[in-house]
Amino acid sequence: MQIAFETPDRPDVRALVVELDAYLYSLYPAENVYALDIASLLAPNVLFAVVRDAAGAALGCGAIVLAAEYGEIKRVYVRPQARGQGLARRLIGALEAKAMEGGCRSFMLETGPTQPEALMLYERLGYRYRGPFGDYPASPLSVFMQKDAQ
Repeated sequence: MQIAFETPDRPDVRALVVELDAYLYSLYPAENVYALDIASLLAPNVLFAVVRDAAGAALGCGAIVLAAEYGEIKRVYVRPQARGQGLARRLIGALEAKAMEGGCRSFMLETGPTQPEALMLYERLGYRYRGPFGDYPASPLSVFMQKDAQ
């Protein structure tokens, strides 16, 4: 498995984003899905990573949106058949490391309460629960987490 920083507008990566959207919209009402579209993921302040298998097939993706105060983890997704191999952990680690190269020292994320595997992963990676940040409203369908670099 290899992780590389790519643009999200490749057809196989778009397919990952479509799968992620379908999953999120099956769990939450549209007004509680704070997903970035492909155009937003192409912004200059966004780092986008893709994990691929040995044959080059896209298995997962993730992004970090860099702001002055923090980097926000977004769009982390691993295809169901590739889960359980530590790919999401590696993706997040790669995103954090690249952001830290640019001076980012604090990471935030918003996820949902009906994704226990994601919540456990973030906790294992050192993320701690916190209140809303940025423009996010307080909602029972949102969980906010933060991690500060050592």
